[in-house]
Amino acid sequence: MAKLWGSRFPKKTGSLTNRFTSSISFDHRLAQYDIVGSIAHAKMLAKQRIIPTKDAALIIKGLKSILKDLQAKKFKFDSDAEDIHSNIQDTLLKKIGQVANKLHTARSRNDQIALDTRMYLKDEIGQLLELIVLLQKSILKFAKTNAKIIIPGYTHLQLAQCVLLAHHLLAYIESLERDKQRLIDALKRVDQMPLGSAAFSGTGLPIDREYVKRELGFKNVTSNSIDSVSDRDFILEVLAGLSIIAVHLSRIAEDLILWSTKEFNFIDIDFSFCTGSSIMPHKKNPDVLELIRGSVGKIHGDLSNVLILMKGLPSSYNRDLQLDKPPLFDAVDTVKDILEIFIALFGNIIIEKEAIASKLLDESLFSVDIVEYLIKKGLSYRQAHDIVGRMIKDCLDKNRKISTLSQKELKKYSEKLMPDIKNILNAQASVNLKKSYGSTNPRLVEKQLSIWSERLNARIQI
Repeated sequence: MAKLWGSRFPKKTGSLTNRFTSSISFDHRLAQYDIVGSIAHAKMLAKQRIIPTKDAALIIKGLKSILKDLQAKKFKFDSDAEDIHSNIQDTLLKKIGQVANKLHTARSRNDQIALDTRMYLKDEIGQLLELIVLLQKSILKFAKTNAKIIIPGYTHLQLAQCVLLAHHLLAYIESLERDKQRLIDALKRVDQMPLGSAAFSGTGLPIDREYVKRELGFKNVTSNSIDSVSDRDFILEVLAGLSIIAVHLSRIAEDLILWSTKEFNFIDIDFSFCTGSSIMPHKKNPDVLELIRGSVGKIHGDLSNVLILMKGLPSSYNRDLQLDKPPLFDAVDTVKDILEIFIALFGNIIIEKEAIASKLLDESLFSVDIVEYLIKKGLSYRQAHDIVGRMIKDCLDKNRKISTLSQKELKKYSEKLMPDIKNILNAQASVNLKKSYGSTNPRLVEKQLSIWSERLNARIQI
C-alpha cells in the first residue's frame, strides 16, 4: 500500500518500521467515524468550490459504498495499512480512481484523527450514560423489592448500626449519578470540532469549518489549530471519569463479595455469576465480582498510560499521540462490560433474610440509640457516651444482653435509664428513630426511592 507521504522518500521504509509504526490493528474501530467525517469534508470542499461538485459527488458515493460494506462487515481491513485513514483512502482510490486523491485537500491526518476520536467518544459516552442509568434502575428495583429489609451496617468492617438495605443500595445510585454527571460534563469538552486545523497551522484554502461542524452534529469549533491537533485533555478527562466509575463499581463488588461469604451470609449470588473450584467440590466462588474488583487496576493503568504519554510532549502534533487510543478503547470497553454484568447481576440476587435477622440480635447495634435516648433526657453527649460505653463493656464481659438488665442494674449506670429503654433495642425501632434528612428512616428512604424512580424514568439531560 502506498504511503500518503511516500513521494518525499527516496526509498521505502523497512518492514520493522512499518510494523512498529502501524496503528491499523487498533484504530480500525474508528473506520465509521473516519468515513462520516470524510463525507462531511467532501461536501464542504464542493460547497466552497475548492473541488468540483461532480468530483465531490463521486467521492461521497464511494465513501458511502465503503461505509455500507463496513456496516455489513464486508469491508476488508488491510493489515499492511499504516492507519485507518490510509486504508480507507486506498480503498476509495480503487473504487473511484484518481478523483479520490482530492479528498485529502485542506486536511491532515493530525486533525482527522482528532475528529475521529471525538466522534467515537461522543457515541461511547452516550452508551455509557445509558448503561449507568440501566444499572441505577436495576439497583433501584432490587431496593424496592427489599424495601423493608434491615441489615447491620458496618464501619471499619466492624458491626456498627442498623440501616435499611434500600438505604445502602441508594448510596450506590448516588455515586453512579455523580459518575454520570462527570461524563456529561466531560462531553462539553469532547464536543469540539477540530477538522480544518490541518497539520497544525490551519490552511490557506477557503474552507467552512462551521458547515462541517453542523454536518457532524458538533456544538462548537475548536479555536486554535495547534491545540486542536495536540489536545488530548478530553481523553484524559473521560479516562479520569472512567477511573472513578471503576472505583465505585469495585466497591460495590467488594460489598457483594463480603455479603455472599458464609461469615456474612446476607445474599446468595446466582450461579450464573460464579464459578467452582477444581479441587474443592463445595466451593461457589464469586469470580465475576473478583475480576470486576481487579479490573480497576487496569482502568487506572489506562489513565496513567495517557497521562505519562502526554507529559513533556512539545506543543503541536507528535507521533506519540498515536498510542492514546489502545488505553482509551480498553477503559471504555471494560467499564461497559462491567456495567452490563452488574445490570444482570442485581436482578439475580437472593436475600438471606433469616441469616440477616440473626445478626440483628446483637444489641451493641443500638448503642448510639441509647446514647441519644440519654441526650434527650438532658445529659451531654460525653456523659451519655461514657455511660453507654461502661454498660456495653460490662455486658460483653459478662456475656449478657442489655435487654436482660433489671431496673436496679440500669440505675447503676444512670438514674436516667428507665425500663422503656428496652423498647428501642430492636432493628425496626432503631431505623425509625433516625430523623435527619438523608438518613435511614423508612419514610425518608421510601421518599428517596420514589424520587429516584421519577428521575431515572426521565430522559438523560445532556
